[in-house]
Amino acid sequence: MKSVKEVSELTGISVRTLHYYDEIGLLKPAEVTEAGYRLYDDKAMARLGQILVFRELDLSLSDIKLIMDDPDLDRNSVLAKQREMLLMKQQRIERIIAGLDRMLKGDDMMDLRVFDESELRSMFSDMLRNMSDSQKQLFIDRYGSIEAWEKHMIEGASDEKVQKNYAKVVEWYGDKDAVKESVKNPRGSEVFTAYRKRMESIQKKLAEKIGCDVNSFEVRQLVGEYDFVAKQLYQLKDAAPLLKDLAKEYRENEELAKGMDSVLGSGAAKYIGEAIEAFYSSPGFFDQV
Repeated sequence: MKSVKEVSELTGISVRTLHYYDEIGLLKPAEVTEAGYRLYDDKAMARLGQILVFRELDLSLSDIKLIMDDPDLDRNSVLAKQREMLLMKQQRIERIIAGLDRMLKGDDMMDLRVFDESELRSMFSDMLRNMSDSQKQLFIDRYGSIEAWEKHMIEGASDEKVQKNYAKVVEWYGDKDAVKESVKNPRGSEVFTAYRKRMESIQKKLAEKIGCDVNSFEVRQLVGEYDFVAKQLYQLKDAAPLLKDLAKEYRENEELAKGMDSVLGSGAAKYIGEAIEAFYSSPGFFDQV
């Protein structure tokens, strides 16, 4: 058994942080003595090791707790996805450095377009490759052929509204490379369906909280789970931009609200929107340390 002080000295984590992990249920000591001293066994130390790995990957404490406490979540899949994101970040930094080097030499100018034609054609090919024959047929029926559909998409990309939509998607994903990667390697249909069902379940639980303070622990915990699942579903590093946009739609789009309320109950859309906005407008309970 190791004391809090010994664990702190061994790992470099402050005693205050270890106490906090205990308070939020992230890392419980194996034993608490009559005098109130926390003691940690090998099992607790192994859990702490996993927590430290997840923290190094920039996961929030709320996400870590969800991963470690939920048997339905595949930790290896989460780790693999985080590794993917780190590699993408590394590659993006390398491209930025190379771009700066070219600009310093006067060889390059900043491109203000969201996606150029070659990028759009590449994304179209990736999207097409990941579609089923039945999905392709829907667009063939509408446009006459795959080639006509591609032409329509490329020509329509110059529209100001379309460019704004592209810019919004880039904002959600953080950069263009992340958007292109998500198109190239989308979630499998089974995984996508599983995450969608989980999000619907969370929405239902939130709707059942109507009347509760949106800043209450129970509601914030549900929105925190919603945030985590959205990141996994849409392959986002930060789900806040997307969910805040959705929250605005839930509150202001009458047609959308009517549809949600018909499934979840009167006032559900507005309440869920308010809960999401409240979650991001103040520091999270789990992320104080």
